[in-house]
Amino acid sequence: MNHVLIVDDEAEIRESLEGILREEGYIVTTSATATEALELVRDAAYDVVLLDIWLPDRDGLETLGEIRAMDTANAPEVVIISGHGTIESAVRATKLGAYDFLEKPLSLDRTLIVLKNAMKARQMREDNQELMRQLAVKGTVTGQSVAMKALRQQIKLMAPTNGRVLIFGESGTGKELIGRAMHAASLRKERPFVELNCAAIPEDYIESELFGYRHGAAPSGANAPNEKRGTFERADGGTLFLDEVGDMSLKTQAKVLRTLDEQRILPVGATHPIHVDVRVIAATNKDLEEEIGRGNFREDLFYRLNVIPFYVPPLRDRKEDIPLLVKEFLAEFGQQYGRPHVEMTEDALSALRQYHWPGNVRELRNLVERVLILNPKVHRIERKHLPMLVYRGPKLTESGKINTKTEEFSSLVEAREAYERDFILKKLDEVHGNVSRAAEGLGLERSHLYRKMKALGVTVKE
Repeated sequence: MNHVLIVDDEAEIRESLEGILREEGYIVTTSATATEALELVRDAAYDVVLLDIWLPDRDGLETLGEIRAMDTANAPEVVIISGHGTIESAVRATKLGAYDFLEKPLSLDRTLIVLKNAMKARQMREDNQELMRQLAVKGTVTGQSVAMKALRQQIKLMAPTNGRVLIFGESGTGKELIGRAMHAASLRKERPFVELNCAAIPEDYIESELFGYRHGAAPSGANAPNEKRGTFERADGGTLFLDEVGDMSLKTQAKVLRTLDEQRILPVGATHPIHVDVRVIAATNKDLEEEIGRGNFREDLFYRLNVIPFYVPPLRDRKEDIPLLVKEFLAEFGQQYGRPHVEMTEDALSALRQYHWPGNVRELRNLVERVLILNPKVHRIERKHLPMLVYRGPKLTESGKINTKTEEFSSLVEAREAYERDFILKKLDEVHGNVSRAAEGLGLERSHLYRKMKALGVTVKE
């Protein structure tokens, strides 16, 4: 937006600055008094205020304090300008939150540089606030089942502490989400949340990923950067989320154990250790006590990590949460794909509740996205829009048990249509929605495929 407010009681300075800044592409508003300036800031969004320290109705530093006390999400950066500048007033202005202090007569070059940097600072503040909002959304634990209510209560109690957390649960249950929720509710929420998937990093690289390296000691050789900060160092003051911790080698486990005990790391190639203050939240889909018995996981590390244990139940054990999760995913992907008002019928939700969800919440999220992509004109997702796998897999009883004896379809026609629909959707998915290529792959005329798609309720943008 680049909107600047100039507040100065000298008309010549206001007019001169306004002319220069307009030529530089800024939107400029001017004011001669503090009272008017405060009203303007309350009524409109400004990026930067150039504020004179001597004003006829109020002291400029007092006005600065009032501006900085406003809503931080919309408050502009303030640059103080004065013809009677002293070190004392500059220090006071800085303590009150001024971005910079310029002395009159103003240097044009310096004024433009300070203004440009102040604009960047405000943009960075907005970006950080947006990132925090996104993290807060990602850290929301959805569900009204007894298990999820208990989990939220546990997070509320344990998050403000510094105790290490070990999260157990099957793949796709949302263990990282729990970790983010813990961080968002902790005293470290303003500091970094850094994550590392231990199963995704090769053994030769995981030490440098965890602890970093110095002076070109990278395992990847001479073309790598001279230095790298590891995840422990990047998470200093914040939270380190170690996903799939059960997949770490015994050698790496020993080094992590020493780091937890000493709160110090030694980057590869470094000669002096670095102190770190990190809260570790670990997650695993393995039974670590079983792994200890097999000699694959250190018992002492298990007890260091398992200070506060969390268990995230699989989706099949909390199927009453499916409608809420579907609503959340429809809102997420609806916004992403420009379709904010899509909903799912109760009949379709009933089918989802009967499925056993081996991939848990991640599988449900992927399914919702797929259905939205493959049905771009549908505003109410019905049972017929769901993929074949929902009907093909084992069903669940009312108690949540897998029931392989449940009838899949009420008639042969329904079974055939469901199979044809799923097969066509799969083929369309393979060719990225290109109907002509899908028809060729299916051995049909393009017009025939269109008629079949219409009959089965399949719509897709080419």
